[in-house]
Amino acid sequence: MPDALLTRASLLARLGDPEDRAAWRQFVELYGSLVYGFARRRGLQDADAADLTQDVFLAVSRAMGRWRYDRDKGSFRGWLYGLTRNKVAAFLRQRQRQPVGSGDTDAQLRLAEEPSPDGEAEWEREFERQLFRLAAARIQDAFAPSTWTAFWRTAVEGRSGAAVARELGMSVGAVYVARSRVLARLTEQVQQMRTE
Repeated sequence: MPDALLTRASLLARLGDPEDRAAWRQFVELYGSLVYGFARRRGLQDADAADLTQDVFLAVSRAMGRWRYDRDKGSFRGWLYGLTRNKVAAFLRQRQRQPVGSGDTDAQLRLAEEPSPDGEAEWEREFERQLFRLAAARIQDAFAPSTWTAFWRTAVEGRSGAAVARELGMSVGAVYVARSRVLARLTEQVQQMRTE
């Protein structure tokens, strides 16, 4: 997996070059599932959410040549959230003009147009989950499979150390040491990705 970079200024500058495939790959890796998931949670079907994701990235590509980072105006992720929310609202308006036989009402349209108080918080939570997934994928190969499994089953799945120890043939103490080692490395990786 290529290095997952957050939207640092240098990555945003590289996105201004449509031929920089590595930059776009990194960008899509970080934000693709975020945008797609947002669209799906707003009621779009799979194919429509995929099309909308492409539309959002096309709009990003068009804006990158003139987009300049200004901390006073907010974060890039906030800008992307607004862009995505507006694209979803436009899609739902278009669908309302060309109704489909699904029995939908215009409630979804009103919900998409109104920024919910939790909408941006939901966007940020999903971004954090994506960051966790990318960091975990980046470090997983650095650990023995039993160490990773002990971590995953206790920290992510929430299973008891005793149950995991029995399943893996480890002592309970070894399970918690494995969990601690992976969590420390994962925390370090997430912090590194944030500073990038």
